[in-house]
Parts: sequence; C-alpha cells; structure tokens
Amino acid sequence: MMRASLLRVHQSVCVIAMLLVTLHFALSTSSFAEEPDIDFNGTKANKVLFLGNSITLHGPKPDIGWEGNWGMAASAKEKDYVHLVLKAIAQQTGKTPESMVVNIAAFERQFESYDIASELEQELAFKPDLVIVAIGENVPELSTEQLQAAFRSSMTKLLISLKQSSDPDIVVRGCFWGNRFKDQILEETCKQVGGRFASAYTLGVDEANYARLEREFTHQGVAAHPGDRGMQAIADVIVKAIANNAK
Repeated sequence: MMRASLLRVHQSVCVIAMLLVTLHFALSTSSFAEEPDIDFNGTKANKVLFLGNSITLHGPKPDIGWEGNWGMAASAKEKDYVHLVLKAIAQQTGKTPESMVVNIAAFERQFESYDIASELEQELAFKPDLVIVAIGENVPELSTEQLQAAFRSSMTKLLISLKQSSDPDIVVRGCFWGNRFKDQILEETCKQVGGRFASAYTLGVDEANYARLEREFTHQGVAAHPGDRGMQAIADVIVKAIANNAK
C-alpha cells in the first residue's frame, strides 16, 4: 500500500511538472505572438526588403579595385544607404528590422524578359512589410516610346508582384544618376501601386556626393558611385519618404 501511495505521488508530481512546462511554453509563445510591431513613423517595418543594384549591394570584385560586400562605393558596410536606413529605424524604435538585401541589376538590364515570379521567389516569400526599390541606373537609355512603354510595363509588374505578396508599403527611389524618362516612369508606377517616391535627382548633380571626391579609386566606374556622403543623402531621402504617410 505504501508503494502504491508513493507511485501515485510520483505520478502527480510528474503531471504537475508537465503542466508547468506546458504553461511556460504557452506563456512564452503568447509573449512572442504579442510582440509589438516595429512602427517607424506610422509604417510597419518588422521586415524590410531592399531591391537595388550595385549602389545597394555589390560583392568583392578585385579586378576593378572593389573589395567590399555592401553598397558601392561606401567606405564601410555600416555607411551604405541600406544600413543607414536600418540604423535610422533602429534608433527611433529601439528595434532592428529583419532585412533582406538583393541586387536585381539583371532586371534593369533585361526588364522585358525578366521572370519576376521565379527570379524573386525567395524575396516574395520573405513577406516584407516594407520594400525599398532603388533601381534605374543600369536601365538602357529609353530613347524610344516603345522602350519607355516596355520599361513602364515591367516596373508595373514588379511593383504589383511585390504588393500582392504581402501588401507591403513600397518606397521607390529615383535614379542617383538622374534621368528624366527613367525617373518619370519610376514615379508614375510607384504612385500607381500607392507607393512613395523618393527623388534622388539632385543628389547626383552634387559632385560632393560621389566617392571619387572622398578617396582614390583605380576604376572610374566605382569612383562614380555615391561615397559616404552620397549614401547618407540617399538614406535621408528614403527615410523622409517612409515618414510621408500621405501617399
């Protein structure tokens, strides 16, 4: 009888222990689920997707004198516009967003044949809350109405695909090397999906924003990219656009 009583006590202790573990897990899960969103000036920013070109991200390429793996031609990773935008969000909200940074220069160069669904499968599956699109510099000259229409159509498809994936807020940055036709299409398609356009036209006009004024480069193409000052200027116009909730 004593042994049976001890067995029942042991079983009761085990049941209580299991209940405590279950309760702890439930509370932890509930706490995680109720984690407040990152709210940056009225914009949800838990997940931020950056789609750009070499100004956004470029891996090491020693043959042109570029050793970085961040936005060309910032002097350090934390000084490119991507990380400056993330820093601005973190400083204001106290939280750093989850981010994905992708070079889609292939879209710029082959916008008429680019397969958005397959090429950006992971990016769409990321389900971002905020998308920052910073492209245009590598788009060929839109010298005919046919090319302009084709680029407009491709940009529309790209932005609609992003919008349909997770209904994110979208910011489209204009070209650093300003181009009237490209910027007009970027702005029109951005507004078509309810996005916010961040003009960068005046930034490229200011020579002080180029990396070549900050240090020497062996390759003129790298030198023509924004330096630390230019990257900060790009970040500033993007942050301002994010804060502008009057779409």
